[in-house]
Amino acid sequence: MPRAEADDELVFLPLGGSNEIGMNFNLYGFGPPHARKWIVVDMGVTFGDQTTPGVDIILPDPQFIQDYADDILGIVITHAHEDHVGAVAWLWPRLRAPVYATPFTAFILREKLREAGILEDVSITEVPLSGTFELGPFSLELVTLTHSIPEPNGLAIRTPLGAVLHTGDWKIDPDPLLGGVTDEDAIRRLGDEGVLAMVCDSTNVFVDGTAGSEAEVREALTSLISGLSGAVAVACFASNVARMDSVTRAAEAAGRRVALAGRSMHRMAAAAQSVGLMQGLKPYLNDAEAKGFPKDKVLYLCTGSQGESRAALARIAEGSHPYVRLGEGDHVIFSSRVIPGNDIPIRNLQNRLSDRGVRLYTERDHPGIHVSGHPCRDDLAQMYAWARPEIAVPTHGERRHLLEHAAFARDLQVPQQVTPRNGDMVRLAPGRAEIIDEVPAGRLYVDAGMMTSEDGDALKERRHAASNGVIVVALAVDGRGRLASGPQVRALGLPSEEDNPLEDMLDDLAEEATRAFHGLSGDNRELDGEIESAVSRAVKKASQRFWGRRPVVETTVLRL
Repeated sequence: MPRAEADDELVFLPLGGSNEIGMNFNLYGFGPPHARKWIVVDMGVTFGDQTTPGVDIILPDPQFIQDYADDILGIVITHAHEDHVGAVAWLWPRLRAPVYATPFTAFILREKLREAGILEDVSITEVPLSGTFELGPFSLELVTLTHSIPEPNGLAIRTPLGAVLHTGDWKIDPDPLLGGVTDEDAIRRLGDEGVLAMVCDSTNVFVDGTAGSEAEVREALTSLISGLSGAVAVACFASNVARMDSVTRAAEAAGRRVALAGRSMHRMAAAAQSVGLMQGLKPYLNDAEAKGFPKDKVLYLCTGSQGESRAALARIAEGSHPYVRLGEGDHVIFSSRVIPGNDIPIRNLQNRLSDRGVRLYTERDHPGIHVSGHPCRDDLAQMYAWARPEIAVPTHGERRHLLEHAAFARDLQVPQQVTPRNGDMVRLAPGRAEIIDEVPAGRLYVDAGMMTSEDGDALKERRHAASNGVIVVALAVDGRGRLASGPQVRALGLPSEEDNPLEDMLDDLAEEATRAFHGLSGDNRELDGEIESAVSRAVKKASQRFWGRRPVVETTVLRL
């Protein structure tokens, strides 16, 4: 490894995943401030909610590193969860750097790139588990960890100024069922060499104890499913291949065959089988085959555990799934946790299933049917004991998680702690760790298949319309600047009362629009923009009197 020059620095820069759970996008830079070389670690997404109507996917804004795209040595993906890999197909064309991933993750990534039509453009290097590779001044080693997806990796990033352990997502599972156990020896060896900094998952820092083992979940599911009659559906994260394997084996032990319901279930099963996982199981039933089985001889493994409106379980709950029907005497097992923010859609989904007579089982009433994929406090303490870093850099958490993680690391006698927000550039070496710069770190929204900025007009108008309603005004003007027809006024999303019907209120708005038109000078009546502006102002002002709100007003002028 080359020696560091006098003005070299090692910096860490999160552009996503710090001060939030999800959308992980991390940068490491090495070199003098004016000529750094960079690696990108993970490129993930998060998902829209009620505050982003119409937006399904949210991406980290790569503008800062896009300006230095020629200095990116590689994009390294730690594992195949959407919040770590989901943005590659969207953002890679802006960065165009080679990608490095283990075989399972590479399989998932290729499918995404194929759907985006850029698979042939992207250089993907498959790195074996525990493999090593060089990217300029960075020497990287994959460290096998356990998580809720196959092939999760930490990264040992060695540089002339010290080594960083970037954990990615992890837990300590002594019996993960699929894949290897956490490579304790590799982490201890790295600790013996000396770990400058550990950039570490903070998701469960408030949870005492350990995350628990997947083997315990398999036992609980086997016991539960064996005692059920009627149809059974199990909802879990499709990426949790060990859970898919456990559910399938539990079903087979109960004399049931398994049918997959949901596109991502099929994709993950194919990816797992491509790398030799999920062996010794009977083939999954297709939809037509499953429909021909007796109810008590089939189990449906479904997407939609988070209440996603287009997932298989939502369609089952609505009665719109083309093949699966559940009702009185049937059962749905939620082998998953509630991701913060998804409480309402999950509750609504469960209520719809209950209305159909379906009995529900969740981790609240059957705690053994799910365990987390992230480290709890005892797991964190063990990782710090193995790695013994000089600097703790909490990531993958909201602000409260990061600050609690830093306090916990301080209690564990870690000498330094830094808690960056997205956009905070942390100098790890030389000298004491500190935030030395702040760069832009915004979000991009995928809206109707198009990337837009988070402060774009379309979403602002949609939010405004959702809260305040919409009024449309149409009027026709003749060649002499006289009102020939209208104004006609329509309203969307605005209330009325029995003694004050909406039709009367719209008539009042039409009168206001007429007065506004007649108040214009002759010259201004020749300008459509002047008419639209005056009418819209008058209608908005009147709407404020009627409803106490200012709706979106769209005025259209037709010239005769």
